[in-house]
Amino acid sequence: MVLADESAESAEWARLRLCDQAAAYEAAELIPAGSALRMAESLRAAVSIEAAVADADYVTEAIPENLELKRAVLERIGRAAPAKTIVATNTSAIRLSALADCLAQPLIVAHWFNRAPFVPLVELTGDATVLDRVEPMLRRAGKVPIRVPDVPGFLGNRLQFALYKEAVLIVEEGLATPEQVDLVVTNSFGCRLPFFGPFAVADISGLDVYASLRAHYGERFIAPASLTEKVASGDFGVKAGTGYRGIDASAMEPLAAHRDQIFTSLAALKERLGPPPGL
Repeated sequence: MVLADESAESAEWARLRLCDQAAAYEAAELIPAGSALRMAESLRAAVSIEAAVADADYVTEAIPENLELKRAVLERIGRAAPAKTIVATNTSAIRLSALADCLAQPLIVAHWFNRAPFVPLVELTGDATVLDRVEPMLRRAGKVPIRVPDVPGFLGNRLQFALYKEAVLIVEEGLATPEQVDLVVTNSFGCRLPFFGPFAVADISGLDVYASLRAHYGERFIAPASLTEKVASGDFGVKAGTGYRGIDASAMEPLAAHRDQIFTSLAALKERLGPPPGL
C-alpha cells in the first residue's frame, strides 16, 4: 500500500501517524494482535501523487470536500495512473457526475463512514461492472458496501440530517435542551438502530403511529404518499398487513426475543463502559 499527500514530508508524517494509531488500537485490543506490525511493513509513503499511482490497481482519493481541489487531484491521478486503474473518491456530498470528466480511468464514489476502521458502511456509486469488482474487496476488509444513487449527500447523510434537523428545531422551540434530546435518543430508539433500521422498526411498531403526526404538526410532518396509502388500506405493518419489509407475523415472537436480548446486552455494555468522556 502506498500513501501520498501534498508533499513527500506530509506523506511520511501521515504514514507515521497511521502506524502510531494502529499501535494504539492494538494496545487497546480494538484490532487483532499483529495488525500494527503488518501496517508498518506494508504501508509506505510516496514522494508524490504521481509516483503513488503509477502502478496502482486501485486508488482512493480522500481529500477535503472541496470540488475544485478534488478535480485538480483527480486530474493528476488520471495523467499518471494506468488505464486499468480503478479510482475511488471518498466524498460524502459531491456527486460523481461532477467529477467523472476529470480522468479517463473508471471513477467511482466509495464513501467510508467515520470512524473508518470500525464503522462498516461504505456507500458506492458508479458503473455496475466496476462496483462488481470493488465490492468483494470491501467485504474482505469487513465492510458493508451498499450501492446508492448519485445524489447529493447520498443516503447516510440525508438520514442523519433528517434527525439532526428535528433535534435542532426542538431545541429552538424551547421544548428541550441539547442534553435532553441526546438522552432521549440514546435511551430510546437509539438502542434499536444498530440492529433495526427505520423501516423494520416502523413495521413492528405500527405504521399508523407515524402517519398520525401531521394532525399535530401540520406540513412539517406530512406523511409520504406510500405511507398514507398503506395506512389508508389497513396495512399497519406486522400487526395488520405486511408493511414495507414484509415481515411475516410468525416471526414476531423470535424477533421480539432477539430484540430483548439486544436491549439487555446494550444496557450491560453501557454500564460497563460508562458515559462518554465529556458528556
